[in-house]
Amino acid sequence: MSGPDDLPVVRTLDELTELVERHQGLYVRWSRGPGTDLREVSSTDELTGVAMPGLSANPLDVEEWWADRPVRVWVARRLHDYAHLPHDKGPGVRPWVLTGRETGRGPDNEPLVTDARPMSWIDPQVIDEAKAEVSRQENPWGTLRRS
Repeated sequence: MSGPDDLPVVRTLDELTELVERHQGLYVRWSRGPGTDLREVSSTDELTGVAMPGLSANPLDVEEWWADRPVRVWVARRLHDYAHLPHDKGPGVRPWVLTGRETGRGPDNEPLVTDARPMSWIDPQVIDEAKAEVSRQENPWGTLRRS
């Protein structure tokens, strides 16, 4: 019998880009995985300790204002911006893709997702590819990590 953490693995940035191009309503979540998260579908505001009504996640859908720019760069940015989280949140934290229903917004204006359905893990190599893609941009940017 398989558990919620027995998911397919997205192994390349191109593979994740294709997934985003084929599906609407995808999110990436950085955590210890659905096996932990789906026991109680709630995130906690780290500053106040308040339980929030859903899993804190980041949307992968391409925004209309992105126009005809490469989806690969969009996806790379969505991963790159939060690539510091495994270091900050400790061992076992890694990114995974899910679908679900937005139920509100967290303190950083991130969607809070309920009715979560795990789709895949994201291999660490994809994060390395995302960082490399960002570094190739004309005006590369840093992560959202604040000191």
